Amino acid sequence: MELRVADVKQYLYCPRVIYYTYVLPVERKVTHKMTHGREEHFRIDRLERRRTLARYRLEEGERRFHVPLRSERLGLSGVLDLLIESPAGRFPVEYKVTSGGPALSHKYQLVAYALLVEDCLGGVVRSGFLQLAPRRGLIEVPVTDDARLHTRRLLGAIRRLVREGRLPVVRHRFARCRDCEFLNYCGDVDRPGGGLIPVFGEVSVPAGGVFGGDGRVLSE
Repeated sequence: MELRVADVKQYLYCPRVIYYTYVLPVERKVTHKMTHGREEHFRIDRLERRRTLARYRLEEGERRFHVPLRSERLGLSGVLDLLIESPAGRFPVEYKVTSGGPALSHKYQLVAYALLVEDCLGGVVRSGFLQLAPRRGLIEVPVTDDARLHTRRLLGAIRRLVREGRLPVVRHRFARCRDCEFLNYCGDVDRPGGGLIPVFGEVSVPAGGVFGGDGRVLSE
């Protein structure tokens, strides 16, 4: 089955998002967080079109915005926020709205885009970038062999979840659920005070080590 790159991020955030998207599709609630995220994406996009490539430590290159990518071999598709093509290589860039630093789910989503760029356009992607809003940070994320491997495993786990069709068991802090569009369908979720941690099915999710570190901060 064909997955979307965004499914990688959603699976790591909560596997039930995948369940309610593919196994038991339900009506989604449009949340304030979703609306704010779209507005921030538009804002970053406008700013990016006026900037130089100096903040990426690149002397020259071409920007391609909203690049559609699809690979039958990977069974994966998505629309990349920005692709920089330069003599130094191709660099996928994703915009992320977050009050803190980049989440692990953001990094794995970026690696999934790197796999698509490699499969669709050729070459090897050595790193990509996460643009963070509202703090305006730019984080370089290495695309390592381990990161590629674990991203492929995540795609396999998502397909297995859909194939088996079982509601995932999820235990995590309620703060993660508060703004979720599927909250009304999860009556068994622990409410404030549970103090639990996420469970991502059968796949262990390595921490930042598979990326060769936490990522280089190029600008704040």
